[in-house]
Amino acid sequence: MSHDVAVVGSLSVDFVMQVPRRPGKGETIAGFDFSTFVGGKGNNQALAAARAGSQVAMIGRVGTDSFADEIAGKLEADSIDTSYLFRDARTGTGIANIYVDEDGDNSIVIVPRANGCLSKEDIQAASAAIASAAIMLMQMEIPQPTIAAAAAIAHDAGVLVALNPAPAPPDGALAPELLCLIDILIPNQSEAELLTGIKIHDQITAAASAAALQGRGAKQVIITLGEQGALVLSGEAPVFVPSFAVTAVDTTAAGDAFCGALAARLSEGRPLVDAVYFACAAGALATTRRGAEPSLPMKESIEKLAGYR
Repeated sequence: MSHDVAVVGSLSVDFVMQVPRRPGKGETIAGFDFSTFVGGKGNNQALAAARAGSQVAMIGRVGTDSFADEIAGKLEADSIDTSYLFRDARTGTGIANIYVDEDGDNSIVIVPRANGCLSKEDIQAASAAIASAAIMLMQMEIPQPTIAAAAAIAHDAGVLVALNPAPAPPDGALAPELLCLIDILIPNQSEAELLTGIKIHDQITAAASAAALQGRGAKQVIITLGEQGALVLSGEAPVFVPSFAVTAVDTTAAGDAFCGALAARLSEGRPLVDAVYFACAAGALATTRRGAEPSLPMKESIEKLAGYR
């Protein structure tokens, strides 16, 4: 089976709590709503790419629990290939607690569980799906050696390699040998700041951060800036792509919607800046509904907001 996009990454179940504000250290507060959704950055980005029009293969590890069945069912409902969804009888499916405040901003605690066991051997077993894709998309809720193994397979096969470094390593370090395999690096503002040590407060500092990442080996860099849009550095001159004005209620899946839509558009052979514009529309739309999976928009809605129709 051929695929446009191969996603290598995490899968989890999200426990989402609506709160008046996010609690401080040692503080207990009362929330006012609770929901459960499928999630994980890999899962979300695979769904986002599929809904943006791509044939997608999901490569990841889950448990043998009911959470794993729920995740697989959601992926298959969006026609995503789950042949490379490895079941781990020793470790349960990953989980996340997500606190969303009244402004739509969130704080997230993840427990990787099976995601932390995705191995180089798993990647080798999925090498055919990776090598046959137009683009491979990864995040960092799985081990970095596993990410490097997948990047090497994709690179050797001439597949476009995209990495969303989320969450960024606490020490801000990405291995140089990994960065040199990355065609497109997609950090958000806080991740770019952690990776480079450059505080971003305008387009000039965003461009400086992108240039620093490009100088370390990443061929092209896209820094997402929330409601301000995205900064693209492909050649020597940065390009700023604005976002879209919407009423945000939950920003949880905005970055994942952006990355998945970007991969889908690039798999069609679209120019990078065009793909970023499309992805900005997807990211904006994802903030207008609560929950990660339910908020990931369909291609028709993205195109409508982007003005393609």
